[in-house]
Amino acid sequence: MLRLITKRLFETIPVLFIVATLTFFMMKRAPGGPFDSEKQTTPEIRAQIEAQYGLDKPVWQQYLDYLGHLAQGDLGPSFKYAGWSVNELLWSAFPVSLELGLYALAFALTFGLIAGIIAALRKNTWGDYVPMSFATFGICLPTFVTGPLLLLVFASWLTWFNASGWEQPRDRVLPAITLGLYYTAYVARLTRGGMLEILSQDFIRTARAKGASEWRVVWRHSLRGGLLSVVSFIGPAISGLVTGSLVVESIYQIPGLGKFFVMAGFNRDYTMVMGTVLFYAVLIIVMNLLVDIVQVWLNPKLRFE
Repeated sequence: MLRLITKRLFETIPVLFIVATLTFFMMKRAPGGPFDSEKQTTPEIRAQIEAQYGLDKPVWQQYLDYLGHLAQGDLGPSFKYAGWSVNELLWSAFPVSLELGLYALAFALTFGLIAGIIAALRKNTWGDYVPMSFATFGICLPTFVTGPLLLLVFASWLTWFNASGWEQPRDRVLPAITLGLYYTAYVARLTRGGMLEILSQDFIRTARAKGASEWRVVWRHSLRGGLLSVVSFIGPAISGLVTGSLVVESIYQIPGLGKFFVMAGFNRDYTMVMGTVLFYAVLIIVMNLLVDIVQVWLNPKLRFE
């Protein structure tokens, strides 16, 4: 296990270096600049601002300075939020996006696992067709369609929930469902496929021949092996739930990380864009590492591969 963790950590360094380099030069190639605005400034004032942020230096020197600060964990100051560093902005907004992502993940796992298990146990019956039809529907329906529909029904017509905000506990319900519905569908399909594969194995037939109850066959013998494909999906799913909540945060006016990322792109806030991309990259790497650890725990044979 320690060897696996060490290997993954060493692989992280070149990946983050490539991501930082590509993001830096792509932002430099983007048209416009962080201080372009409708209000015209004198060349002297503009030169002072650019000198303050080091933008008057050659690009190669800016790149080396950026890597030097990055090695110390400093993502630099925000060009649009005066007095704020990128680190401060990320850590102020990330808890909101993380909370939304965890609620959506809980929704996806709860309903996805239940639907997948029922479908596997009721193969080729209505108990299989109905949940899998809903799963296909969830995969095909994007969040920018699901969100307004849920708002129209539950916030406008029924008035059960608020249309926007992140103040009350009930404000979490609709965003979590909107974001988690897509992943619920995938969890259901992966659970069904994994369970069907395990249920067809010889040891399952042996357990049933020995008189084991259906409950024991499912929960003791089948579920652990059937969830391996789901566990593989959870790592990227968690990252996607946190990083992919941009549309949901916009629909429900949630003050999360997606808002800063979009505004940084519009404002050409170089450091904010690069910092957010790197933050997302680290998050994906960490989640994939945790998934590898859980997979080894579920299937010890992977320890020797």
